[in-house]
Amino acid sequence: MTRRLRAALLLAASVPLTAATAAAVLKAGHLKLHADRHRIEITAQPRPNCPHCRGEGGWWTGGAFPEMEACGCWAHRRELRIRLLPIPAWDEPPF
Repeated sequence: MTRRLRAALLLAASVPLTAATAAAVLKAGHLKLHADRHRIEITAQPRPNCPHCRGEGGWWTGGAFPEMEACGCWAHRRELRIRLLPIPAWDEPPF
């Protein structure tokens, strides 16, 4: 009985430390974490000290229909998506 209690207390103490460490690593790597019951996503964010985009993530190209051109400091980095639960299909339109 005391082993289970000790293990539960150790686990409860280590979860906040693990979460804080993960948050620090994500922030240092300029990554964004999104989690819900359907998926976990880790995506790249623009670097605030980038000399090309100055942390904006890109720039607008000229022309009649301007478009945003993404900076290479974040656009060409990999994303990680882990699917947890399937998203339910809609039987009817949501309106």
